[in-house]
Amino acid sequence: MAMAVEELEALIKAAFPDAEVVIQDMRGDGDHYAATVVSAAFKGKNRVQQHQMVYAALKGKMGGQLHALALETKVPAGA
Repeated sequence: MAMAVEELEALIKAAFPDAEVVIQDMRGDGDHYAATVVSAAFKGKNRVQQHQMVYAALKGKMGGQLHALALETKVPAGA
């Protein structure tokens, strides 16, 4: 089962309304994505905590509908 880019982005935006989200389908198969998520919610969190927050936003779809996600998280400049 593949996941549409729009669904992936919607899940992330639901958890992080302020987020800038850029998603690339790495193989064109809907299973392998790279995502950059920039949100003030990450301020004060280490990279592992930031990634865990994004994975939690995916509501268990990682490993099922979504096979692989290369994730980059950032805090916006000035936040």
